[in-house]
Amino acid sequence: MPYLTSPVVPAGTLARMSQPALPTGDGLLLRPWRAADAPAVYAAFQDPLMHQWHIRAADSEEEVADWITRWRNCWQGERQAHWAVVDADTGELLGRVALREIVLGDGCAEVAYWTVARARGRGVAVRATTALSRWAFEEIGFHRLELSHATTNEASCRVAVKTGFALEGTRRSALLHADGWHDMHLHARVHGD
Repeated sequence: MPYLTSPVVPAGTLARMSQPALPTGDGLLLRPWRAADAPAVYAAFQDPLMHQWHIRAADSEEEVADWITRWRNCWQGERQAHWAVVDADTGELLGRVALREIVLGDGCAEVAYWTVARARGRGVAVRATTALSRWAFEEIGFHRLELSHATTNEASCRVAVKTGFALEGTRRSALLHADGWHDMHLHARVHGD
């Protein structure tokens, strides 16, 4: 049975190209992950704040190296896309930004991010999310991007608001963290916002 609409983003759109590096225009670069990033990612995940807002921990650099291999391989599968956020001049790792839950046919994905402790308060997540959103909407043709965070994570809520993701509601008891179930805010941007 045929669909009555065409895919918003055709299958193969991402897989046909190499994952791009995305400059923010203000000192940051979103680039594909490298094996050499493992020590910096491992160090980032030793921060207690990462344990508060994320559901994963890193027990070793070898474990993180496996994550990076998976992050790099996700591009071809077109279900996720992950970038390292680095200082454009020094290459220092400042964080991560990603598109998860990609559904090309519907033109939708979920934005996720984290920053290393020393990068917080410098607008890194805002700048990276802005650059990624611009690319996803203008270069690839996504229609809707979602962003979700624990309702008690005020810093992530500020990032969502500053990047134009409107609050759409609260998903009750939606994600299990180490300290229990969290209600999650759902924010979204649609093409043209």
